[in-house]
Amino acid sequence: MRHHLYNPDFHFVKDPVEFNKYTDRNVLQYCLGATMYMPGHRDFTEAILTRKYPGLTAMVMCFEDACRLEDVPRAEENSVHMLDVLAEKLEKGEITYADLPLLIFRVRNMEQFRHFASMLKPEHMKVLAGFNFPKFNAENGEAYYAFLRELNDRFGEILYGMPIIEDRTVAMKETRMTELLGIKAILDRYRDLVLNVRVGATDFSACFGARRDVEYTIYDIMTVRDILMDILNVFSRDGDYVISGPVWEYFKAKKSMRFQELPKVNIQESLMRREPLVSAEVDGLMRELILDKANGFIGKTIIHPSHINYVNGILAVTREEYEDALQVLGASGGVVKSGNANKMNEIGPHHLWAERLVARAEAYGVIENKHSYLELFGTN
Repeated sequence: MRHHLYNPDFHFVKDPVEFNKYTDRNVLQYCLGATMYMPGHRDFTEAILTRKYPGLTAMVMCFEDACRLEDVPRAEENSVHMLDVLAEKLEKGEITYADLPLLIFRVRNMEQFRHFASMLKPEHMKVLAGFNFPKFNAENGEAYYAFLRELNDRFGEILYGMPIIEDRTVAMKETRMTELLGIKAILDRYRDLVLNVRVGATDFSACFGARRDVEYTIYDIMTVRDILMDILNVFSRDGDYVISGPVWEYFKAKKSMRFQELPKVNIQESLMRREPLVSAEVDGLMRELILDKANGFIGKTIIHPSHINYVNGILAVTREEYEDALQVLGASGGVVKSGNANKMNEIGPHHLWAERLVARAEAYGVIENKHSYLELFGTN
């Protein structure tokens, strides 16, 4: 699997890398990108085999919010069938890891996690990347990861866990920091099994009866912005964990969402000035993606395939950024003038930024400049 396969003719300065569930965690944690959530009771086997969504590199089969309680047994059977088919085709050589997105299951609770795990077979492990843990908190987190460790030992495979921080105790200011530090203590004990940290801004918004309009980003909702700021503070310091951005709820039903032309614009400046580019839904998504990236989120939960190009595209790194990062990582200390002679690169303070940027460049590639983003997004 590789990012941006929806636009195979695009020319990169540096191509993104190939990856699969066995890729080194230090690289793989940056690769999730646009992670599409799908109801667990719907059969997406054929969509995977036919590459219906060529840019899709990570998908979550959901047993929780996207699945009614009465549909869970059907969703489990459907998911096992999908694993059976994919594992068999992989074994026979009819597909390869280049054809398989990272396949993740969002369990409903600990009881359902155990039940679904009892249905898994050794051959499933080759195509199963891991699990999402909803409403993850300091009380239930240890049980999730202890059982995940047990599964890894039982099957002799790597299965990752991704906590979704969306609990009410995190939303409430008086309990937030104690809760976040409790969660981090759990993740630190199981660091090798943590692929990334996810956040549930919709659940946070619900605590305050808020919902962002298509004209706003999640950062305009002050109560939620405050929560996200604290999550970043606790989990992204010193590069401890990669944190994925919250879902964007809006999509345009019209299938064709493309730029009438590819104007030579600075996409960031245009979006921040609210100049129309594609549609209210897509422009709002891109505006939020720019703020996600600026604040340290990498990747995003998505609910519609039309979002894939934009989420993964915006994570590509420009040549100037990449060269600055390499300059920082290649120096022993001090302050140097950038290769473009337009900024100061301070070796110590910019070192972690440079490490993260180079990792992102590995996953999403390097493009010529900011004008290249629109071309990379291509056509949906």
